[in-house]
Amino acid sequence: MTQDHFSREGIIQLLYQEHHAWLRNWINKKLGCTSGAADLAQDTFLSLLLKAELPALQEPRAYLSRVAHGLLVDHLRRRDFERAYLEALAHFSQPEAGSPESRALMLELLIRIDVMLDGLPAKVRTAFLLLQLEGLSYTEIAAQLNVSTRTVGNYIAKAMLQCMLLLEE
Repeated sequence: MTQDHFSREGIIQLLYQEHHAWLRNWINKKLGCTSGAADLAQDTFLSLLLKAELPALQEPRAYLSRVAHGLLVDHLRRRDFERAYLEALAHFSQPEAGSPESRALMLELLIRIDVMLDGLPAKVRTAFLLLQLEGLSYTEIAAQLNVSTRTVGNYIAKAMLQCMLLLEE
């Protein structure tokens, strides 16, 4: 291991010692769950370990809170998705809902789709979901979104491209 590797680990260790408790409390105030806050604080420092380079940290708490905020948003999105999925499953009988394994796979797939569509403008995302989930035609989507069918086609193409690009990563 190189000297840079040790000094980098030393920096992260020092950040952990000096700011872990503060970060855990900061996350807990936002999340309202001590065990979830502890997990997200650990994930924040883990993400630092996985980064190729650490930026020069003039304000370590601002940097840590920014990293933690991104992880918190992902956590909350996942939780909301899981809650909505479980509510939808409650409307089906057990055989229709599938096995616990198939439900877990479906939830994971839905979360991946949500991440893929997250960066898209609202109308693009809505058009894609109306096509894929509701089975609406371009004409029906255009009427709902108050745009032309050509624009719907552009929206769908943009959404498909976004999904394909993210699948290649």
